[in-house]
Amino acid sequence: MFELLSSIELTPFYISFKLAFITTVILFILALPLSWWLSQSNSKVKPFIEALTALPIVLPPSVIGFYILWSLSSNSYIGAFFEETFGIQLVFNFTGLVIASCFYSLPFMVQPLQSGFENLNKNMLEASYISGKSKLTTLFKVALPNIKPSLLTALIVTFAHTVGEFGVVLMIGGSIPGETKVASVAIYEFVEILDYDMAHVYSAIMLVLSFVVLLGVYIFNNKQKKSFI
Repeated sequence: MFELLSSIELTPFYISFKLAFITTVILFILALPLSWWLSQSNSKVKPFIEALTALPIVLPPSVIGFYILWSLSSNSYIGAFFEETFGIQLVFNFTGLVIASCFYSLPFMVQPLQSGFENLNKNMLEASYISGKSKLTTLFKVALPNIKPSLLTALIVTFAHTVGEFGVVLMIGGSIPGETKVASVAIYEFVEILDYDMAHVYSAIMLVLSFVVLLGVYIFNNKQKKSFI
Protein backbone atom coordinates (compact mmCIF):
# COMPACT_ATOMS: atom_id res chain seq x y z
CA MET A 1 0.00 0.00 0.00
CA PHE A 2 2.78 2.43 0.98
CA GLU A 3 4.67 1.57 -2.21
CA LEU A 4 1.54 2.34 -4.22
CA LEU A 5 1.07 5.73 -2.54
CA SER A 6 4.74 6.62 -2.90
CA SER A 7 4.55 6.01 -6.66
CA ILE A 8 1.81 8.60 -7.16
CA GLU A 9 2.85 11.31 -9.62
CA LEU A 10 1.45 14.63 -8.42
CA THR A 11 2.14 16.57 -11.61
CA PRO A 12 -1.21 15.67 -13.27
CA PHE A 13 -3.04 16.98 -10.19
CA TYR A 14 -0.95 20.15 -10.24
CA ILE A 15 -1.78 20.72 -13.93
CA SER A 16 -5.48 20.03 -13.26
CA PHE A 17 -5.68 22.54 -10.43
CA LYS A 18 -3.56 25.10 -12.26
CA LEU A 19 -5.86 24.80 -15.27
CA ALA A 20 -8.96 25.05 -13.08
CA PHE A 21 -7.67 28.14 -11.25
CA ILE A 22 -6.72 30.03 -14.42
CA THR A 23 -9.96 29.07 -16.15
CA THR A 24 -12.04 30.17 -13.16
CA VAL A 25 -10.32 33.57 -12.99
CA ILE A 26 -10.72 34.19 -16.72
CA LEU A 27 -14.35 33.09 -16.77
CA PHE A 28 -15.23 35.23 -13.76
CA ILE A 29 -13.86 38.30 -15.54
CA LEU A 30 -15.70 37.44 -18.76
CA ALA A 31 -18.93 36.07 -17.28
CA LEU A 32 -19.57 38.81 -14.70
CA PRO A 33 -20.60 41.54 -17.19
CA LEU A 34 -22.35 38.97 -19.39
CA SER A 35 -24.38 37.57 -16.48
CA TRP A 36 -25.26 41.06 -15.30
CA TRP A 37 -26.45 42.04 -18.79
CA LEU A 38 -28.49 38.85 -19.17
CA SER A 39 -30.16 39.43 -15.81
CA GLN A 40 -31.11 43.03 -16.61
CA SER A 41 -31.79 42.89 -20.34
CA ASN A 42 -35.07 42.46 -22.21
CA SER A 43 -33.34 42.37 -25.59
CA LYS A 44 -34.68 40.09 -28.29
CA VAL A 45 -31.22 38.55 -28.70
CA LYS A 46 -31.09 37.53 -25.03
CA PRO A 47 -32.52 34.01 -25.63
CA PHE A 48 -29.94 33.39 -28.35
CA ILE A 49 -27.07 34.46 -26.06
CA GLU A 50 -28.45 32.27 -23.26
CA ALA A 51 -28.72 29.31 -25.64
CA LEU A 52 -25.15 29.80 -26.85
CA THR A 53 -23.73 29.97 -23.33
CA ALA A 54 -25.67 26.86 -22.30
CA LEU A 55 -24.58 24.74 -25.30
CA PRO A 56 -21.64 23.06 -23.49
CA ILE A 57 -24.10 21.52 -21.02
CA VAL A 58 -25.97 19.54 -23.68
CA LEU A 59 -23.33 19.03 -26.37
CA PRO A 60 -21.07 15.96 -26.13
CA PRO A 61 -17.49 16.90 -25.16
CA SER A 62 -16.28 15.27 -28.37
CA VAL A 63 -18.33 17.75 -30.44
CA ILE A 64 -17.03 20.76 -28.51
CA GLY A 65 -13.49 19.39 -28.59
CA PHE A 66 -13.65 18.76 -32.34
CA TYR A 67 -14.80 22.28 -33.20
CA ILE A 68 -12.29 23.90 -30.84
CA LEU A 69 -9.54 21.73 -32.29
CA TRP A 70 -10.63 22.63 -35.82
CA SER A 71 -10.81 26.34 -34.94
CA LEU A 72 -7.43 26.54 -33.21
CA SER A 73 -5.34 24.22 -35.37
CA SER A 74 -2.63 25.58 -37.62
CA ASN A 75 -4.86 24.86 -40.62
CA SER A 76 -7.47 27.38 -39.45
CA TYR A 77 -7.31 31.16 -39.84
CA ILE A 78 -7.18 31.69 -36.07
CA GLY A 79 -4.48 29.12 -35.42
CA ALA A 80 -2.42 30.22 -38.43
CA PHE A 81 -2.66 33.87 -37.37
CA PHE A 82 -1.35 33.20 -33.87
CA GLU A 83 1.44 30.94 -35.11
CA GLU A 84 2.63 33.34 -37.82
CA THR A 85 2.18 36.55 -35.83
CA PHE A 86 3.08 35.58 -32.27
CA GLY A 87 4.68 32.17 -32.71
CA ILE A 88 2.05 30.64 -30.42
CA GLN A 89 0.57 27.21 -31.08
CA LEU A 90 -2.95 26.99 -29.69
CA VAL A 91 -3.36 23.20 -29.59
CA PHE A 92 -1.52 20.40 -27.79
CA ASN A 93 -0.19 22.74 -25.14
CA PHE A 94 -1.40 24.35 -21.92
CA THR A 95 -2.66 27.45 -23.72
CA GLY A 96 -5.03 25.30 -25.75
CA LEU A 97 -6.29 23.64 -22.58
CA VAL A 98 -7.16 27.02 -21.05
CA ILE A 99 -9.05 28.15 -24.17
CA ALA A 100 -10.96 24.87 -24.40
CA SER A 101 -11.78 24.89 -20.68
CA CYS A 102 -13.12 28.44 -20.88
CA PHE A 103 -15.58 27.37 -23.59
CA TYR A 104 -16.54 24.14 -21.84
CA SER A 105 -17.04 25.61 -18.36
CA LEU A 106 -18.67 28.91 -19.39
CA PRO A 107 -22.28 28.00 -18.43
CA PHE A 108 -21.19 26.86 -14.97
CA MET A 109 -20.02 30.40 -14.27
CA VAL A 110 -22.70 32.34 -16.12
CA GLN A 111 -25.86 30.60 -14.93
CA PRO A 112 -25.35 30.83 -11.13
CA LEU A 113 -24.34 34.49 -11.42
CA GLN A 114 -27.28 35.30 -13.67
CA SER A 115 -29.68 33.52 -11.31
CA GLY A 116 -28.27 35.42 -8.33
CA PHE A 117 -28.64 38.78 -10.07
CA GLU A 118 -32.20 37.97 -11.19
CA ASN A 119 -33.22 37.10 -7.63
CA LEU A 120 -31.98 40.39 -6.20
CA ASN A 121 -34.50 42.79 -4.74
CA LYS A 122 -35.24 45.18 -7.60
CA ASN A 123 -35.97 47.99 -5.14
CA MET A 124 -32.37 47.74 -3.94
CA LEU A 125 -31.07 48.29 -7.46
CA GLU A 126 -33.54 51.11 -8.14
CA ALA A 127 -32.49 52.85 -4.92
CA SER A 128 -28.87 52.68 -6.05
CA TYR A 129 -29.71 54.21 -9.42
CA ILE A 130 -31.88 56.93 -7.86
CA SER A 131 -29.04 57.88 -5.50
CA GLY A 132 -26.87 58.57 -8.53
CA LYS A 133 -24.81 55.38 -8.61
CA SER A 134 -23.69 54.15 -12.03
CA LYS A 135 -24.45 50.68 -13.32
CA LEU A 136 -20.83 49.66 -12.73
CA THR A 137 -20.90 50.92 -9.13
CA THR A 138 -24.25 49.24 -8.56
CA LEU A 139 -22.85 45.97 -9.86
CA PHE A 140 -19.78 45.94 -7.61
CA LYS A 141 -21.06 47.79 -4.52
CA VAL A 142 -24.67 46.60 -4.36
CA ALA A 143 -25.33 43.52 -6.50
CA LEU A 144 -22.21 41.39 -5.94
CA PRO A 145 -22.12 41.69 -2.11
CA ASN A 146 -25.74 40.49 -2.00
CA ILE A 147 -25.32 37.34 -4.09
CA LYS A 148 -22.53 35.68 -2.10
CA PRO A 149 -24.06 32.16 -2.29
CA SER A 150 -24.49 32.40 -6.06
CA LEU A 151 -21.02 33.87 -6.44
CA LEU A 152 -19.41 31.11 -4.40
CA THR A 153 -21.41 28.45 -6.27
CA ALA A 154 -20.28 29.85 -9.64
CA LEU A 155 -16.61 29.95 -8.62
CA ILE A 156 -16.48 26.55 -6.93
CA VAL A 157 -18.58 24.64 -9.46
CA THR A 158 -16.59 26.13 -12.36
CA PHE A 159 -13.34 25.16 -10.64
CA ALA A 160 -14.55 21.64 -9.82
CA HIS A 161 -16.00 21.11 -13.30
CA THR A 162 -12.72 22.14 -14.92
CA VAL A 163 -10.74 19.80 -12.66
CA GLY A 164 -12.95 16.93 -13.82
CA GLU A 165 -12.78 17.65 -17.55
CA PHE A 166 -11.68 14.77 -19.75
CA GLY A 167 -12.94 14.57 -23.32
CA VAL A 168 -12.31 18.17 -24.33
CA VAL A 169 -8.87 18.43 -22.72
CA LEU A 170 -7.80 15.11 -24.22
CA MET A 171 -8.76 16.23 -27.73
CA ILE A 172 -7.18 19.68 -27.44
CA GLY A 173 -4.14 18.92 -25.31
CA GLY A 174 -3.47 15.23 -25.76
CA SER A 175 -1.41 13.65 -23.00
CA ILE A 176 1.94 15.41 -22.83
CA PRO A 177 3.58 14.71 -19.44
CA GLY A 178 4.20 17.87 -17.47
CA GLU A 179 2.32 19.98 -20.03
CA THR A 180 -1.22 18.77 -20.79
CA LYS A 181 -1.56 15.47 -18.92
CA VAL A 182 -4.23 16.27 -16.33
CA ALA A 183 -5.48 13.91 -13.62
CA SER A 184 -8.52 12.71 -15.58
CA VAL A 185 -6.33 11.78 -18.56
CA ALA A 186 -3.88 10.00 -16.25
CA ILE A 187 -6.74 7.86 -14.89
CA TYR A 188 -7.83 6.99 -18.42
CA GLU A 189 -4.30 5.89 -19.30
CA PHE A 190 -4.04 3.71 -16.18
CA VAL A 191 -7.26 1.95 -17.19
CA GLU A 192 -5.94 1.50 -20.73
CA ILE A 193 -2.85 -0.32 -19.48
CA LEU A 194 -4.95 -2.28 -16.95
CA ASP A 195 -3.23 -0.67 -13.96
CA TYR A 196 -6.41 -0.63 -11.90
CA ASP A 197 -4.61 -0.07 -8.59
CA MET A 198 -3.28 3.33 -9.66
CA ALA A 199 -6.57 4.12 -11.38
CA HIS A 200 -8.33 3.45 -8.05
CA VAL A 201 -5.92 5.71 -6.17
CA TYR A 202 -6.18 8.62 -8.62
CA SER A 203 -9.95 8.24 -8.88
CA ALA A 204 -10.32 8.13 -5.09
CA ILE A 205 -8.33 11.34 -4.75
CA MET A 206 -10.51 13.08 -7.32
CA LEU A 207 -13.67 11.72 -5.69
CA VAL A 208 -12.70 12.95 -2.23
CA LEU A 209 -11.62 16.37 -3.47
CA SER A 210 -14.83 16.84 -5.48
CA PHE A 211 -17.00 15.78 -2.55
CA VAL A 212 -15.22 18.10 -0.11
CA VAL A 213 -15.55 21.04 -2.50
CA LEU A 214 -19.28 20.48 -3.08
CA LEU A 215 -19.91 19.85 0.60
CA GLY A 216 -18.29 23.17 1.44
CA VAL A 217 -20.52 24.96 -1.08
CA TYR A 218 -23.72 23.43 0.30
CA ILE A 219 -22.74 24.12 3.92
CA PHE A 220 -21.96 27.76 3.12
CA ASN A 221 -25.19 28.22 1.15
CA ASN A 222 -27.30 26.67 3.92
CA LYS A 223 -25.70 29.01 6.48
CA GLN A 224 -26.40 31.98 4.22
CA LYS A 225 -30.07 30.95 3.86
CA LYS A 226 -30.49 30.59 7.62
CA SER A 227 -28.97 34.02 8.20
CA PHE A 228 -31.74 35.58 6.11
CA ILE A 229 -34.53 33.83 8.01
